Amino acid sequence: MLCRMIVKWLTLREAARGPVVTYALIAGCCLAFLLGPASGLNPSYGTGDHLLTTGTAYFRHWGVVPDELFSGAARPLLTPLTALFVHGSWLHLLGNMLFLHVFGAMTQERMGRAPFLVFYVCTGYLALAAYAAANASSDQTLVGASGAISAVLGAFLCLFPRARVTSLFPFLLFLPLRFPAWIVLMFWFALQWLAAQRAESGPGVAYLAHVVGFSVGFLYAWARYRRTTRVRRPVTAGEGESQP
Repeated sequence: MLCRMIVKWLTLREAARGPVVTYALIAGCCLAFLLGPASGLNPSYGTGDHLLTTGTAYFRHWGVVPDELFSGAARPLLTPLTALFVHGSWLHLLGNMLFLHVFGAMTQERMGRAPFLVFYVCTGYLALAAYAAANASSDQTLVGASGAISAVLGAFLCLFPRARVTSLFPFLLFLPLRFPAWIVLMFWFALQWLAAQRAESGPGVAYLAHVVGFSVGFLYAWARYRRTTRVRRPVTAGEGESQP
C-alpha cells in the first residue's frame, strides 16, 4: 500500500512538472539557432558574402559531413550529436519544433524524462549516421533534429495509435480534419519513404534519416512497451508542408 502511494505521488509530481525534457530540447534548438548564422540576428557573423562564408564554415563544423564522419578522426564522431541542435533556416527550425512540441510531450510522459532524453539522442544519432553511411562519399553538410523527431513520431504511433490528431493537408485545402494518429503518421511515413527512393545525395531534405529514425523509434517502443496498455489521448498537430 505504501509503495503504491509513493509511486502515485511520484507520478503526480512528474505530471505537474510537465514535459520538461521536451521543452528543454526545444529551448536548446531555438537558442542554438538564434546564436548561429542562419537566424541573421548575430552580428558577429557579418553580412552579405561574409555571412555566407562564415555560415558555411559553421555548418561544416557542427553538422554531419558524411565523408568526414567515417574518416577515422575522432571529432567528426561527435557531429551527429551537435547537428541535432543546428538548423538551416527559420522554417526548418519552426517545423521541427512544432512536431517535437506536439508529439514529444506525450511520448516523454509515457517513457519518463531520462529514458526519453536517452531515446531522443540515441535515435537522432543513429538516423544521421545511417544517412551518412548511405552517402559516405558526399561532402554535403547534414543538420537538424528531424531524425530524432521522426523517431518520436514512430514511438508515438506505437504508444498512442488511436489518439485523435488534427491535421492540415494541402490537397484538402488545408481544412483542419481529425484522424487517428495511425492514419496521419503512416501517411507521413509513406511520403518520406517515397521521397527517400527518389532523393539524391546533394543538398535537400534527408528523407532517409526520417525513415530510419521513424522505424527505429517505432521498433524500440514496440519492444519496450508492447506488454503495456496503449493509451488513447487527444492531441492536436499540424501536418502539411512543414516536415520534420
